[in-house]
Amino acid sequence: MKVTIVGAGNVGATAADVIASRSISSEVVLLDIKEGFAEGKALDIMQTSTTRGFNTRVFGTTSDYTKTKNSDVVVITSGIPRKPGMTREELIGINASIVKEVTSNILEHSPDTVIVVVSNPMDTMTYLALKSTGIEKNKIIGMGGALDSSRFKTYISMKLNKPQNDIHAMVIGGHGDTTMIPLHRFAKYNGLSLSQFLKNTEIDEIVKSTMVGGATLTKLLGTSAWYAPGASIAYVVDSILNNQNRIIPSSVYLEGEYGVNDICIGVPCIIGKQGVVEIVELDLNQEEKSLFSNSVDAVRKMNESLGEHI
Repeated sequence: MKVTIVGAGNVGATAADVIASRSISSEVVLLDIKEGFAEGKALDIMQTSTTRGFNTRVFGTTSDYTKTKNSDVVVITSGIPRKPGMTREELIGINASIVKEVTSNILEHSPDTVIVVVSNPMDTMTYLALKSTGIEKNKIIGMGGALDSSRFKTYISMKLNKPQNDIHAMVIGGHGDTTMIPLHRFAKYNGLSLSQFLKNTEIDEIVKSTMVGGATLTKLLGTSAWYAPGASIAYVVDSILNNQNRIIPSSVYLEGEYGVNDICIGVPCIIGKQGVVEIVELDLNQEEKSLFSNSVDAVRKMNESLGEHI
């Protein structure tokens, strides 16, 4: 099995490292536009194989898409972060051009691949990748919900002082500080509701911490996080390649689900070999429906900035 990761920065390289070290795929290709950068990252990862006990082959290439041929999964992390003074429209315009070009080149060499979009703004870039290629909707997945849900579970675990792997929780909606929806009503500790262990004020604190989870790390680190995003990518890739059929909140194209059409936004999905196997429709209450509707409106507004790119 073969995975290509476009963009060998911190997030892309971490994803490659996790995929290789866990032997999720037999081959990983890192591609970047910076001369020698992907090759160096790949070689560095490969030189850990004997001490960490994995046999995955990791290769790097500078802008040579022929090396990505016949990839089972392609992860797109390329793009630039928003810089001081840059408008949302300017950021979207630049990243849209990058994602559109990358997607086109990838499909030329791997027409049957499943594409996982990480580039920001993630929901909008996922929508662009789908609309600009005509690829089957089940083969385009935006990776935001897996990361947001992981952060949600971490904050729950910290508040409860209980193991993270005993926590089940998810985040839906747009992948952004004001658009994500941590579904605390559905969150469980070993099958038991959070309300049995925590006060409403404590649950509210968890929700707020989750919603600014990315911004908190950026403030602490001075840059975007990479360990959790990279691991979340690997988690999604594993579910695809090994047909795990996990329920993973993902940004996918909706055609009537949740009463919404023509948008990519985070909802719980069963993720397997063909990408999106099934969209799971939750029985949301009125408050959750209202939050989801607001999130949809915000993502649609963001999509309007794509303009001529679609």
